[in-house]
Amino acid sequence: MENRDLHFNQDELARYNRHIIIPGFGVEAQKKLKAAKVLVVGCGGLGSPVLLYLAAAGVGTIGIVDFDLLDESNLQRQVLYGVESIGQPKVEAARKRLEALNPHIQIVPFNTRLTSGNAMDIIRDYDVVADGTDNFPTRYLINDACVLLGKPNVYASIHQFEGQVSVFNFRQPDGELGPNYRDLYPVPPEPGTVQDCAEGGVLGVLPGIIGSVQALETIKIITGIGEILSGRFYMFDALRFESRVLKIKRSMDNPLNGANPTIRSLIDYEQFCGIKTSEVDIKEINPGELRQWQANGEDVQVIDVREPHEYESININAELIPLGSISEHAYKIARDKKVVVHCKSGGRSARAIRELQQMFGFENLYNLKGGIIAYLEENE
Repeated sequence: MENRDLHFNQDELARYNRHIIIPGFGVEAQKKLKAAKVLVVGCGGLGSPVLLYLAAAGVGTIGIVDFDLLDESNLQRQVLYGVESIGQPKVEAARKRLEALNPHIQIVPFNTRLTSGNAMDIIRDYDVVADGTDNFPTRYLINDACVLLGKPNVYASIHQFEGQVSVFNFRQPDGELGPNYRDLYPVPPEPGTVQDCAEGGVLGVLPGIIGSVQALETIKIITGIGEILSGRFYMFDALRFESRVLKIKRSMDNPLNGANPTIRSLIDYEQFCGIKTSEVDIKEINPGELRQWQANGEDVQVIDVREPHEYESININAELIPLGSISEHAYKIARDKKVVVHCKSGGRSARAIRELQQMFGFENLYNLKGGIIAYLEENE
């Protein structure tokens, strides 16, 4: 933790009073929180409670990495946001909310995708990384960068009714180094075999539970209190309300820090996870351009990736293919003409296009900027 002004003013002392009066925590632990710099990668379902509780707890500097726009479907579980932020970059909406929650801390937004090209530079300045992402390439990327930079990685994942948490690459006070993500998962699953939240769904309250555990472990690492969840893998089943803790250990075959390391710098994680890397930049059109194409009689296929209940409420006669099933219905999407993909405000459709380009090599897809909301407003 870096040296900085660790004096508390009267407002801060009042704010953190319930921490300070805890035996074994006190002012010294609160000073450690103020001096700490935590990077949260992903400010969605998991990132929301992590960010809220770290900000409320008084972590002095919080970095946020995310490149997504807020979509209405996010609000079922991403409690950091309100409806007024739909369509905005998540990092900017998160920054405003967290600064309103605690004006005594610094929020550093990175409105960008974390990549092999920028991960080392971004992570290097932080003491702890909290991984709130939902895809395997980024999880391996975060893990490898943390190992190479010597940073603890507080990992979590959620799916439907189940959640998992562990702390990777943590060095105990006696110098013993704990396992990392590659010790638990040496190789990624085959592409398409594991659903994410958009495909399989997630109970809205689950990320609140799991993300709070993530925030707890982060606070424990910073302050030095308690026993860190290193070398252990916590699993929670919300339906049965059962918890299990599995022991994990370092592997000598780990290519990062095993007996014979072979990875000494960041690699191409899309390729490592079997995902096509030649991603074409997402092309966008505005509603006026789409209307002009249609008025000119141009043969354009329009795809709506919202959910059926949204489509039934209002639609523009597009072909309905919900985001969660876009890959399995890719055969329905034309390759020999322009295809416009839309959702409510543009976030889910951008994700659908990215998935189609990565997995199937589409080059004729256009995202409708502003989604159906902008399309209908322009017609008023």
